[in-house]
Amino acid sequence: MFWYAALVLAVGAERVAELAVARRNARWAAARGGVEHGRGHYPAMVVLHTALLVGAPVEVWVAGRSFDPALGWSMLAVLTAAQALRWWCVRTLGPRWNTRVIVVPGLPPVASGPYRLLRHPNYAAVVAEGVALPLVHGAWVTAVVFTVLDAALLAVRVRCEDAALASAARAPSGVPASPAGAT
Repeated sequence: MFWYAALVLAVGAERVAELAVARRNARWAAARGGVEHGRGHYPAMVVLHTALLVGAPVEVWVAGRSFDPALGWSMLAVLTAAQALRWWCVRTLGPRWNTRVIVVPGLPPVASGPYRLLRHPNYAAVVAEGVALPLVHGAWVTAVVFTVLDAALLAVRVRCEDAALASAARAPSGVPASPAGAT
């Protein structure tokens, strides 16, 4: 259980690093006229992702979940791949990446890196992580609850991002924009 708690803490530390990058990038976007969209769902996203980091080790401890090597090691591989995909997204978007949905007018859409393959690759990483992190140590209830709630949240989030991009594309300047939000 100790190593699992350390893994969850490492993922939590990675989230703190993401927030630092997001704050810096939000300042960059604001300096360029970036407009935030979807503020209403952001607190729910923070609560849900925090609950994942708390719920998984609590479930393992309270329910006495044991480590199943076949499931655990395969889910650790999925979790590692999800982190690599997430940081590929961050690197590809550069200062346009954010945990919030911020559209900077006049910037063309990003079509390189993972964005040439998927419209919202960061959310593929989020979904994979939400399943894999709890299942590394058999916290299947946390995995199911997070996945269901995250599906509802992502439906709102993706609609928000798509609407923000469409709105920017219809702006009087006619210049397409790209989200600085985590896509």
